[in-house]
Amino acid sequence: MTIVAGCDNAAVDLKNTLVASLRESGVTVEDAGCTDSQDPTPYPKIAERVCRHIIDSGYVKRGLLVCGTGVGMCICANKFPGIRAAVGHDAFSAERSILSNDGNVICFGARVIGPELAKKILREWVSLEFKDGPSTPKVQAIAELERQTMK
Repeated sequence: MTIVAGCDNAAVDLKNTLVASLRESGVTVEDAGCTDSQDPTPYPKIAERVCRHIIDSGYVKRGLLVCGTGVGMCICANKFPGIRAAVGHDAFSAERSILSNDGNVICFGARVIGPELAKKILREWVSLEFKDGPSTPKVQAIAELERQTMK
């Protein structure tokens, strides 16, 4: 699995911690920035960069986005077709983002969640895969909404 990670300048430390943790567990990570707390790149641009990498991979890659709250990154990511992002500050929501919604981007807020909990949730999230089942019609309905509204 390859994760494309990105953050704004408010979340560089948490992103770096999460990237290191993923790499230590054998996950390939592409770092899409920011790399420095002085980088003025606004989070919508970072979210766009990460989402375009995912789209260009044919949705094989997943994304990790970190900002102050996780909310702004999540809103931006969900503007892209085929991207299903969720804020994952608790294990159950992160799990359901994959198992119920075939999610492909997890978002964290550096001002909301601590690094140890974020690492634990992220490790679990990357281990999950969506399986065809009762949630499939709902995921298909999401895709249909995208076709209708993202023209």
